Amino acid sequence: MTNFMWLIKRLKAMSIPELIWRLSQKMLQKIEEIRFKDSSLDVTSSLFNQRIKGLKIDDSRMHLNTENVNFKLNTCISILGNFNYTEYKKQWHAGFQTKNTWPLQSSYLLNYKQRDDIGDARTNWELNRHFQLALLAKNYAASHERKYLYEFTELFEDWNKNNPFLRGISWTSVMEIAIRCSNWCYAFCFLKYANAPETITNHLQTGILNMTDYIIKHYSRYSSANNHLIIEAYAIGQTGILCNYQPWIEIAVKILTRELPLQNYSDGVNKELALHYQSFYMEAMGLMIRLFIKNGFDIPDSWKIMLEKMCAYVADCMGDHGETVVFGDDDEGKILDLQGGIDNYYQYTLGLLSIMLDIQYTNLRNLKYENLNWLFTENELLIAQRKPLYRSPLNACYKKGGNTILRSKDRQILIGIDHAALGFSSIAAHGHADALSFQMFFNGLPIFVDPGTYIYHCDLNSRNAFRKTENHNTITVDEKDQSEILGAFLWGKRANCKLISFKNLSDKTIVVAEHDGYHPIIHRRTFIFDKNRELLITDILSYNCSYSLTFILSPDVAVQLAWNTVLISIGVCSCKVEFQSKDKFEISIKDAVYSGQYGIQKRTKAIKVRSYGREIISKITVWENHY
Repeated sequence: MTNFMWLIKRLKAMSIPELIWRLSQKMLQKIEEIRFKDSSLDVTSSLFNQRIKGLKIDDSRMHLNTENVNFKLNTCISILGNFNYTEYKKQWHAGFQTKNTWPLQSSYLLNYKQRDDIGDARTNWELNRHFQLALLAKNYAASHERKYLYEFTELFEDWNKNNPFLRGISWTSVMEIAIRCSNWCYAFCFLKYANAPETITNHLQTGILNMTDYIIKHYSRYSSANNHLIIEAYAIGQTGILCNYQPWIEIAVKILTRELPLQNYSDGVNKELALHYQSFYMEAMGLMIRLFIKNGFDIPDSWKIMLEKMCAYVADCMGDHGETVVFGDDDEGKILDLQGGIDNYYQYTLGLLSIMLDIQYTNLRNLKYENLNWLFTENELLIAQRKPLYRSPLNACYKKGGNTILRSKDRQILIGIDHAALGFSSIAAHGHADALSFQMFFNGLPIFVDPGTYIYHCDLNSRNAFRKTENHNTITVDEKDQSEILGAFLWGKRANCKLISFKNLSDKTIVVAEHDGYHPIIHRRTFIFDKNRELLITDILSYNCSYSLTFILSPDVAVQLAWNTVLISIGVCSCKVEFQSKDKFEISIKDAVYSGQYGIQKRTKAIKVRSYGREIISKITVWENHY
């Protein structure tokens, strides 16, 4: 019954053309189920579409820096939730959150959403994206030690044997196939350079062509055409370039050029309003642009213009210590990882694009990402390091995108303010009900935090909890959410949030914004930051009502309540929060949860202020202890 109700709600979010397209996809899937009914058919066994049988991958068109000497020979990848890769390396159908496994049935009939009986599909997909295959192929090319080739071959053959085409969890998402296809392309090129046996590279080539042909027939459209479509178009374009096949290159360019203004605001903020997905989008574009440059293709002017703005926005969201203001979902997704873990994804994507754009959006001299050493020559990196270095302003207001970033004069304090829309398109899949929320860091350490994401495809109560208004640093009226949660990636009635004014004065910055999520009650919030160590937040509701004010604290802080004041300390930083109101209010320190990494949640504390009235003022003062 629950699935049926979700389906009705999801159908209501679709247009007539989308419904027609989805019906056509269902018909195509039925045809494919009949054609590929052999449950032992792997994607590398034969070419499924004879129209592309003349295509050959030219590994030289990947232009890897085979002279690179800055590498490590790591053989493990990171699995979301800190699961042990060595234990799970061949458990392609693992549920992870349970001991159960995903059934080897038609991928079109496999329900992977909210499967508490099995686990989180997103965790499983990380294993099936095959970062490990690109990693092992790189190791073999770099060292010529056959143990890496043996391990690659063992995993590759085991996966193909146990993951027949269109059977099981690894074939349920087109974007997942696209990321796997991309990693196979890198593995192919490394192995060809290392003169690996043709039996392996030929199978890889067949699999790449079959997966790319599949993506062409099934790439995302309409309300599903968010970051998924960008990754899918990138995969199509990458294979097209490696094969020098113009039809696929043209499809990729057409999609990416069309979607750039559709999926991003004119000031460079991605409309999904989740910084991680913006960086995910940017990595795909960066890898695509690199292939264009290396192979002599013209880059559309619109790509560079928009990516420069997107880079500036991500750079503005980052503090001087690498701390980052992140609103919305973050599932730690990535496309390429040749080192077995990327510690700061935002810095990496800025570095990738800085090498090809006209400005360094992060200091390239400080970056130690192995990906970049394989993608660019030492000389290219040295030239890029001489480019002008972008310096984030103290105050950056993105009026279209809906976020404001504030810094203290000494750049020790970083504040992010959310006055954005809920999310992108009719479903707003990766948004949170966090209008007018804020975050604060001091010297790189988080004080007031966004709760994070935690999980996607199981434990729906937790999925919802991490998106609810009451678990963000804003006002909740009558214990209701600002926007209506209809599903794990589906929203109904939404709060409309707008910026009223932004004033950047010599001694302070004033941000005023409001939303109508509690209509007819309007919530207006004013931030006054004196650019030193004080932030004044005034919350005004248009009618008297019962409300609660929440401040989620970092798990690393110590907190103490003293009358109407809360004292916080972390490292050498101390923080005082004082509350004032004409109405009676009650302050308490409550238990809360925080997810700094996907699949992991920690206990933390939250400041809760409850009252009946219209207005409350929160004064936050931060200082550094000198011992």
